[in-house]
Amino acid sequence: MKRREFVVGGCACCAALFAAGLHAQQEWQAPARFTRPNIGSDEGGLWAIMDREEKRLRSSPFLIRDRALHDYVQDIACRLAGDHCEDVRVYLVRTPLFNANMAPNGMMQVWTGLMLRMENEAQLAAVLGHEIGHYLERHTLERLRDVKSASAFAQFIGLFGVIGLVGQLAVLAGMFSYSRDQERAADGIGATLMRKAGYDPAEASKVWGNLLAEIKARTDHDNELASVMFATHPGVEERVETLATLARESPGGVTKAGIWQEKIRPFRRDWLIQEIKRGQREESIALLTRMIPSSPGQEDLLAARGEVYRLRAKDNDLDLAIADFQAAAALGNEPPEVHRGLAMIYRQRGQSVEARASFQRYLEIAPGAPDAPMIKNYVEELGQ
Repeated sequence: MKRREFVVGGCACCAALFAAGLHAQQEWQAPARFTRPNIGSDEGGLWAIMDREEKRLRSSPFLIRDRALHDYVQDIACRLAGDHCEDVRVYLVRTPLFNANMAPNGMMQVWTGLMLRMENEAQLAAVLGHEIGHYLERHTLERLRDVKSASAFAQFIGLFGVIGLVGQLAVLAGMFSYSRDQERAADGIGATLMRKAGYDPAEASKVWGNLLAEIKARTDHDNELASVMFATHPGVEERVETLATLARESPGGVTKAGIWQEKIRPFRRDWLIQEIKRGQREESIALLTRMIPSSPGQEDLLAARGEVYRLRAKDNDLDLAIADFQAAAALGNEPPEVHRGLAMIYRQRGQSVEARASFQRYLEIAPGAPDAPMIKNYVEELGQ
């Protein structure tokens, strides 16, 4: 079975909100804080299992332990959750897939593939608000009650785990995705929470529009099935429009683009490396081409797109890679990989002088790089 790369755990895509649904959502009120259910109940048992998974997550090597970034995202979730703030616990997970989910005990995961794609704080708030909407309406408990067999239950619980799930989470999300009515409700609640927290709800539709553009960049003629969120609930364009309609009902609010970019800046190079390793070249190029014009510190984005072009190596990709690498170097503070990428292309093309100079520059900037011994051999080879 083909691996599906983009995942939004419980956030499968849904059909459009209808006019009646819009009106009903305006009257939505948040429930009172939840009390811990009796351990003998369905919900109590699920909470206990989620507590165990949360304990495992705290010791996971995938967990980002930077306190400043964690507290920043936790604060966003708290402002959206309102009275439920004390019950929401955010975990940032280093995985290059588009995913966020929230367990019924208040454990929320936000993956770095999602954070990389957010243009501003309001867009992140849109996704977090949607997940909090599922939590407040207890949608996960409803899905649990639809699961009949023990093996299916184990797979359902696996949606909230991390270890070993990167390759199979898409399949599981498709099996246990929320219903269309649940997605409609979560979209509407998310928009309501964004407004109350002061964010511009128009950013919600942009999140899905941007992701759809990445999926459509695929060349395997299966772009609608490339993501579980699109495969399980068709009509993505309708969802984008209905979220925009929700925003027009109450325009205004902040996006906090500058603050967001400042907060993620120290982590972006690492996230870009993981994105490149994901191996979906067309999607990555679409993502980076969208990010480059509007993001500060473009040298790392240009370097990443250049590397994706180099690895794809179709048609005039190597020329495009050289152009991006050179543009990144011209800006200064470029990642060392810029010069390694240039050198690899020059070496492939038989341009020995240029290749040797670029390899040497790479070693000057990154003398302790893991591949330094191999690069030194290349330099000696090219010097003969």
